Amino acid sequence: MPEIEDIASRIAGEFKKHKAEYIEAHLEQSSSSHIAYRGRKLESIGKSSSIGGNIRAYVKGGWGFTSFNKLDEAISRIELAIEQAQLAGREEGKLAVVPPVIDKVPSGIDRNPVDIPLSAKKQLLDEYNDIIWQTPKLQTSVIGYGDGYKKSIFINSSGSFIKQERADVTLRLTAVATDGNEVQQANLSIGSRGDFNQIQNLHRQIAEMAKHSVELLSAPQVKGGEYTVVLDPVLAGVFVHEAFGHLSESDFVYENESMRQIMTLGKEFGGRHLNIIDSALVPGLRGSYKYDDEGVPATKTYLIHEGKLVGRLHSRETSARMGEKPTGNARAISYRYPPIVRMTNTYIEPGTVAFNDMIADIKEGVYAKNWYGGTTSMEMFTFSAGEAYMIRNGKIAELLRPVVLSGNVFTTLKNIDAIGNDLDMNQGGGCGKGEQSPLPVSNGSPHIRIRRCLVGGA
Repeated sequence: MPEIEDIASRIAGEFKKHKAEYIEAHLEQSSSSHIAYRGRKLESIGKSSSIGGNIRAYVKGGWGFTSFNKLDEAISRIELAIEQAQLAGREEGKLAVVPPVIDKVPSGIDRNPVDIPLSAKKQLLDEYNDIIWQTPKLQTSVIGYGDGYKKSIFINSSGSFIKQERADVTLRLTAVATDGNEVQQANLSIGSRGDFNQIQNLHRQIAEMAKHSVELLSAPQVKGGEYTVVLDPVLAGVFVHEAFGHLSESDFVYENESMRQIMTLGKEFGGRHLNIIDSALVPGLRGSYKYDDEGVPATKTYLIHEGKLVGRLHSRETSARMGEKPTGNARAISYRYPPIVRMTNTYIEPGTVAFNDMIADIKEGVYAKNWYGGTTSMEMFTFSAGEAYMIRNGKIAELLRPVVLSGNVFTTLKNIDAIGNDLDMNQGGGCGKGEQSPLPVSNGSPHIRIRRCLVGGA
């Protein structure tokens, strides 16, 4: 990308001419494609590209930010960002000290997924849609495919000059079945760090998904109450991301007095077997990268270690203000937004318990898998499982209609009494925060067992 590199070099030279505690610039060139089906019909298909950047300045604790779609505006926007920062700044500025970096990070893939012809992608999705519609009692279906390839340059007044490339692929399918007044649905989500092969050869899984939506129509509903619940890696990963991970984002903690008192480092949140990690260093995952959008190297951060809260996620500003080490978790979905504190790949570290041993002593419980969605409010959560089964006398028994799990995240963490040895990462979703969505992340866990979990039902 010679044009962007030329502009970046010119911006780096301009930084020295301006008075600000800190200035940074992001330049970005990206392309993407999408295909969407609703029911039997192709709803939309297309390909797009964009180019642009932003300037961010820091003065006396205040930020100025301006984005642009024309690269020739980049240098003129430096002064505007500084003026904005001067208006916002009212106190001594604090940013964690990070050594300048000069580096180039390739995408790590052999083929840009955006370059694959739309006709080839459509042919594959037509096959998937045909499989879904071979299922009886189907009311409708939804298929959403997206891919992207991004080249970016980050430069700052400290001397960093970082070029990074990354790709992304996502596919989500939903089958909705109906019988009279009964309606049920099943979902399948797949994602990868730009590897199109990951969404190929899914014909069997998609047939099973559609069939499952119909099976749910005749499944019984669990009797509501407290049960011992076993979560599969997908649902456990969503739980740890949504219910706990967001509470570990330090901008939220720093700005909320009640959460600062709850999220006190050293506080015990679970047994010694419980370890929760956020790491952008895991190879090949959608939330992975080498440097965040402030040029800070990615880290592996223990949030909970042996049951105790030991860390949280930081930008350079929150790191300095809270007196903790930078973690490299400042991220933005594109040049149109400033970076904010975000998760990367968040997961529960594997334990030692085999799945059959985990359920062996459960007389009556619930096995919950996959997910539909959920809500969180401070430490309270509600999640809908996409699939559920009764556990009876140590064995997986009858299929249930999807169940709703709810409770207090801190009580629930303490009630986790067994952690499996079978870590799996879910890459099919995206994270939303501060009007920036969907940000590529992944989450995961081994199977986990929770005592006294509230399950909504009949």
